[in-house]
Amino acid sequence: MNWTLIENAIRKAREEGEFDNLPGRGKPLPKDELEHLPPDIRMAVRILRNSGYDDEAMFVQKEITDLGGRLHHAPETEKTELEAAYNKQMKKMNSLLSKKGVRTNSSAFKEYNRQIQDKLKW
Repeated sequence: MNWTLIENAIRKAREEGEFDNLPGRGKPLPKDELEHLPPDIRMAVRILRNSGYDDEAMFVQKEITDLGGRLHHAPETEKTELEAAYNKQMKKMNSLLSKKGVRTNSSAFKEYNRQIQDKLKW
């Protein structure tokens, strides 16, 4: 990317006064609600939120990931219980996505789910 081109456009806009009447000019920036997170995690959370995920969806996704890992390494005697917990979290995630208007019955979602199951080899 040509940063000089971008810097020149910003400089020209500033010289022409295009930034003079912006709302909030001269006021401090609002406090960052994610400042307690490490910078790399903070950016990932912002990207997820901008993509439509919320804190509940991120929590459910973490649970799904954790359960999937445990299921992959679990002895046969524990797999049925872990599969039930995993499926419950998947239903919860589907419900959350459905409320946001994300269609989870798409072929892409089914293919993704199949790939996850193949990878975990249940």
